[in-house]
Amino acid sequence: MADSHVMAHQRCQEKTPVQILHEYGIKIGRAPVYALLQSDGEAHQQSFIFSVTIGEITCKGRGATKKAAKHEAAEAALNLLKRDTRPNDQRDGVSPEAGDASNPVGVLQELAMQRVWCLPEYVVSLETGPDHMKEFTVTCRLEGLEESGTGSSKKQGRRAAAERMLGKLQSLSGSPEITWSPPSRVYVESLRQATGEKMSLLRRTPLSIPNTDYIQMLLEISLELGFQVTYVDIDELTVNGQYQCLVELSTRPVTVCHGTGMTSSNAHNTAAHNALQYIKMVASKL
Repeated sequence: MADSHVMAHQRCQEKTPVQILHEYGIKIGRAPVYALLQSDGEAHQQSFIFSVTIGEITCKGRGATKKAAKHEAAEAALNLLKRDTRPNDQRDGVSPEAGDASNPVGVLQELAMQRVWCLPEYVVSLETGPDHMKEFTVTCRLEGLEESGTGSSKKQGRRAAAERMLGKLQSLSGSPEITWSPPSRVYVESLRQATGEKMSLLRRTPLSIPNTDYIQMLLEISLELGFQVTYVDIDELTVNGQYQCLVELSTRPVTVCHGTGMTSSNAHNTAAHNALQYIKMVASKL
């Protein structure tokens, strides 16, 4: 186990800043954008300046080649992300938690950055007690997982939540060594390259055959591609008195389709049909 961890760490170390920033951007749905700002110097001694923008962050980098300038810009952005994604009281306070290896908040954040996961989110879910004896319950969310912790301050609640999250990751890994990985994401764009049996069948099957079980067909597609399907019934009927529902696919970005029918089951089947039409349309694009 230790050897595999070392190898994984070495692979991470071998990635360039551009690769790491790109993977992080894809994870959060904000791919970095590079722009050449300046190019000067003689042919044998050129200098390039590139900017990189990811979300609301923009950084610059200079290098003797375009590649080197991009790498410097990406590295600056990664350093800024590590600093700016800390909670406010860490940035303003005395002890920055992300830099403290013994602090669960810092450990969890560094783990997320290293694995190119979405960064942990902390939300105060409950606040109880009088002003002089407040107790805060903070919920930590990370890659579909959720854990809560309590403390006499928001900071302590956050630390307790992060500690419990680390414990959960160790439990899921089956050892103190965290080897757990989140379920793979299915990006909508990747549907065009899908070549599985069910996807191939969908491409050549008309979606207009009466009495087809589209719910089962969508389930088979989801199992083959690796995304989840969730149906959400809507309480209100349509103006025509029909049942209606939404079907949500856990793709990136999330896909949501609507369906109506004379029964709840019919509405689910229609929603599945509409989702299959969308998948087929995206998968057929060149």
